[in-house]
Amino acid sequence: MTLKNLRQIVTKAVVAKGKKRSESTEVLRPPNKPSGILGCWIINHTHQSKKYGKYVEVYGKFDINVWYSHHDHSKTSVYTETISYKDRVRLHYRDGATGGPEDVYIKVIQQPNCTEAVITKCGEKFSVSVERELLAEVVGETKVCVQVHPHDFEEEWRFDDESSSSSSSSSSGHGDGKGYKKDFGDHKGGSDKDSSSL
Repeated sequence: MTLKNLRQIVTKAVVAKGKKRSESTEVLRPPNKPSGILGCWIINHTHQSKKYGKYVEVYGKFDINVWYSHHDHSKTSVYTETISYKDRVRLHYRDGATGGPEDVYIKVIQQPNCTEAVITKCGEKFSVSVERELLAEVVGETKVCVQVHPHDFEEEWRFDDESSSSSSSSSSGHGDGKGYKKDFGDHKGGSDKDSSSL
């Protein structure tokens, strides 16, 4: 294989990836002194991203909802607070930086999830442990090398033999032709008889 049989195709592909798993502890202060925690869930996760060199910074936010009891377990409420975060994801390039325009896509492998929610020692706040995992992909221009065949070639095809089916269909109907002559003669005689009567 020589270099004259090689061609370079410029196309778009994933040229870099990065993944980051984060854990954080958020401290929330509800309006009422909590007696106990009945449940905790996280919703409304949104994010944006921007590339800086070999890193992607992801700016996101989500809502933490804590269902708790207060006033000596006589009442219940749901406290909601919006939490903002910034994750820095390191990129790993497959073939080095492209230098051209690049697009960044963020895939959420693990949505922000509550792993633990407890009342702090002071008895007035919540301590919520949150985990999340993000995948960053960078799409840019790259070159693909392909081999070119120097001569035209015919791809192998499989054709069904249709000669037997066509010959059988053409010879079917009157067999060897003897019956056809007999029928034609009878029909001719009948036609003369009909024409004479007219």
